[in-house]
Amino acid sequence: MEGRRIRRFGRWRSNNHQSHLLPMRVYRPLSNSISCWYCDFKSSILNQPLFRFGRTYSRYLKAWFSMGVGFSLAVLSAVTMILLYEIGQILCLYYGNTQMSNVMSEYLFGSSSTISGLTISVADVGYLCISSIISVSVHELGHALAAASEGIQMEYIAVFLAVLFPGALVAFNHELLQALSKVSALRIYCAGVWHNAILCAVCAWALFIQPLILYPFYIHDEGPMVLDVSPASPLSGYLSPGDVIISLDDIRINNVREWSQFIAVLTERSYENSQNHSLLEKSMKRSIGKGYCIPYSLVEEGKRVSLEGNEASCPDELSAFITIPCLDQAMPHDDNLQVNHQRDRGELRCFNAKDVLKLEKCGDGWGGLHSNRSSCLCSKEGTCFLPLLSTGEAWVEITYSSPSPLQCSQLGTMRVDDDDNSRENPCVKTFVFVGDVISIKHSVLLTSYQPRWSAKFGAHLPHVLEKFLMFTFHVSLALALLNSLPVYFLDGEAISEVIIHYFRFLSSRRRRTVLQYFLFGGTVACIIIFIQVFLVLL
Repeated sequence: MEGRRIRRFGRWRSNNHQSHLLPMRVYRPLSNSISCWYCDFKSSILNQPLFRFGRTYSRYLKAWFSMGVGFSLAVLSAVTMILLYEIGQILCLYYGNTQMSNVMSEYLFGSSSTISGLTISVADVGYLCISSIISVSVHELGHALAAASEGIQMEYIAVFLAVLFPGALVAFNHELLQALSKVSALRIYCAGVWHNAILCAVCAWALFIQPLILYPFYIHDEGPMVLDVSPASPLSGYLSPGDVIISLDDIRINNVREWSQFIAVLTERSYENSQNHSLLEKSMKRSIGKGYCIPYSLVEEGKRVSLEGNEASCPDELSAFITIPCLDQAMPHDDNLQVNHQRDRGELRCFNAKDVLKLEKCGDGWGGLHSNRSSCLCSKEGTCFLPLLSTGEAWVEITYSSPSPLQCSQLGTMRVDDDDNSRENPCVKTFVFVGDVISIKHSVLLTSYQPRWSAKFGAHLPHVLEKFLMFTFHVSLALALLNSLPVYFLDGEAISEVIIHYFRFLSSRRRRTVLQYFLFGGTVACIIIFIQVFLVLL
């Protein structure tokens, strides 16, 4: 290809200099490239349709992309300040909590707990690929339409794979670009970021109104429904697809968000540091004051256990319990909990969890995680026992309704306010889980939607739509932020190159020097911060 000199606002470049990669590049020969680290596919089939559309609605598109200029410049300023803040934290120039990396990882990639657990399934990879294609297409469409509105037709669209990183670009004649005014050029360079931001807004709005759109076909927020249970899950022998979670520890669960919040609280309590507490205090904190009134007759039958090394052991089919006096006392949420020596040596027994589950409850942990009243009183024929749990363990009563037999299929929407009625209902079942609650969260797939009519595929549709919108939102947001960064090879470079020319008080040489320092510093800062982010995720 014959090299020729081109200029964009005072910067001279040559097309045959392959080390320069701008967000919009020119390639005269329309031939695909294949090498060990790079391959692409070029197409010009959309050139004429997009150009005609851009010229037809040029006036409106210019107004549209002018709003994008203001938005993109604001984002560029914001991400620049974040880079300075993060580098300042790393270099210990400022003092405070260094939590920006956690915030960035959460907004760019979604829930940090999900990423840290590395729970990426094959389906998630599919969502990621589809959302990436859509986000990149919307980004490049913005550049193409903005250029068409200014009278510049793109030369082609290219989809490429560099090493393992996919991408896309639109190619323009840079001689035409450099002839444009700076405002027109900004409209073109900022169009991709602006379109990604609009796509984020569309996804957020769709997620917000999704329950309303699906209302004729699905019930929402009346109990999370089980879509799938991993064979390795500790709940695989109890829950099955179609079951509806009604409550956890007698607390009504309406949707997946409430389920996750409850699991998070239980996880925090189970790992709470209680090194200086007595055995009874530890049990009360980890069980959150959830006890059972066990009759004396059953106590006599229960196997008595003695402590060895502050640990209690029971046969596999039995669980360890410890007594607490049924007095008007402070419960585990009280930091000033005082238990005398006699209580510290509470009586230890081993019982069958299935038998205990049918008994009357005592303690302040039922029906709410916090309570100002004491309700550990039992009848004269029994005494209150708490589950004896080790660090990381939780005792959770899970109540659910099953769609089988057929007469139970509509009970997923019922409210279980009367505990006695729920126990007598054959369609409502309860079991107790003892173990690491984190394993529950990552091994059971739930949805907040229940189909009004029985359909296997229909049950998954809201979850698929929700995941697709969430992935598209996060990928588009990441693409907008990345292209706003003042780094080489992205839109931020071209935007910064135009902005620097408004600094009239600097000479042309000084402007070039400032631009190079700005881009080099931004690139180095981004590399350092992204390494820090991925270390946090790992």
